[in-house]
Amino acid sequence: MNNSADLPGAKTEKLSFSTKLAYGAGDLGPAITANLLGVFLLIFFTNVANLKPGIAGSILLISKVWDAINDPIVGMMSDRTRSKWGRRHPWMIFGAIPFGIFFFLQWVVPNFDQWGLFWYYIAISVIFNTFYTAVNLPYTALTPELTQDYDERTSLNSYRFAFSISGSILSLVLALVILGAFPNDPIKQYWVLGAVCAVISVLPLYWCVWGTRKRVQETERNRIVVSREDTLPYREQLKIAFSNKPFLYVIGIYLCSWLAVQNTVAVIPYFVKNWMGLSDAAFTQVIIAVQVTGLVMLFVWSAVSKRVGKKAVYFMGMTVWIIAQIGLFMLQPGQIGLMYVLAVLAGFGVSTAYLIPWSMIPDVIELDELQTGQRREGVFYGFMVLLQKVALAIGLFIVGWVLQQSGFIESGAGQPAPIQPASALWAIRLLVGPAPLAVLVIGLALAYFYPITKEIHAEILLKLQERKQGNTQEAES
Repeated sequence: MNNSADLPGAKTEKLSFSTKLAYGAGDLGPAITANLLGVFLLIFFTNVANLKPGIAGSILLISKVWDAINDPIVGMMSDRTRSKWGRRHPWMIFGAIPFGIFFFLQWVVPNFDQWGLFWYYIAISVIFNTFYTAVNLPYTALTPELTQDYDERTSLNSYRFAFSISGSILSLVLALVILGAFPNDPIKQYWVLGAVCAVISVLPLYWCVWGTRKRVQETERNRIVVSREDTLPYREQLKIAFSNKPFLYVIGIYLCSWLAVQNTVAVIPYFVKNWMGLSDAAFTQVIIAVQVTGLVMLFVWSAVSKRVGKKAVYFMGMTVWIIAQIGLFMLQPGQIGLMYVLAVLAGFGVSTAYLIPWSMIPDVIELDELQTGQRREGVFYGFMVLLQKVALAIGLFIVGWVLQQSGFIESGAGQPAPIQPASALWAIRLLVGPAPLAVLVIGLALAYFYPITKEIHAEILLKLQERKQGNTQEAES
């Protein structure tokens, strides 16, 4: 069988280390911002801005309603962008600085009442999410433009998520340092943290653009030569995308994986502080243990994937993660060492939640190209980015809503930590164990039925090769 490397003009040869490094750097800033929002924003709202948990969770959920419209539209627009920088890079260039500014503004506490704060944070969140989409969605859509090789894409995503997890770790280390530097001023703690991380988040986006520009421009020239001129209406594109059965499996796998991630990340601060009776620094250290393990395992799973395939790797990682979630539910105060062991085990699974769905989506895009004759990375990646944000919003909303219903007592900046009722502690334990466990099991079921294997992907590329050769011959005649 012909290999995908036979495709004329296709970028299937090995990518250089500098290209992979530059591409990976593009996810550093979004990872820093997303991790800080996922870990600290809910507890910032309840313990610093003094918002009720239900209102705090609602802010995150409502702000994502705009993303339901914003993400697919930006994806489609980036597909249709024409410039000397290609289709994706202009969005990253012009969106990076506003992305940093509005991230910082989310950590400011204006002197408003509850509803004034509610509307302030809604507005800032909506604008920030718009610019997050403008830089991150076109960035994610670069993957199939850099290489069409099945295994090379897994390798490329290893670099991406190495930077992503490193960004998450860096954000937590900065949080430990900065929060510790202003122990008696919670409001200052968070705006300093927001300002520092905003600057660090913007700069690597320009590194990514600079380091991948030549590769992207070459791919864009080849794409224009063989692509069709006609474009489908947006509604028709969505209809075709959602008739792609492998795509439905991928988004289901991804939604389940990230819903489990975000639910656990959102509740861990409350679990460590209120159930285990430990400090703010302790819950940050727990999340660092998860992220460091995930970073190391990315490269292990990438190597294993070349031998056994993406589905098998996903099953391995999820099984270990499920064991960790059960252990967290059964964990008792005082079992500090076991808590860190379980955090390491969770990192095995979290790394596959990063790596595998994003390695599957380029294969789905090529199946769509075979069926429709169009390359529509932006549409597919738009829904992937949307699902990541939806999982974050749902996770934060569920945690906030359940805590409020359970009688959780919020505290304001500078106030002593209240003693939580037994109902709130029980709710925290359910949220850290059985809740993510349920969605992980659903994700495993979906992964079992995912149909695109390495062999099927090679057949798809072979058929695309034949079509492109026919288009080239027709254009020359």
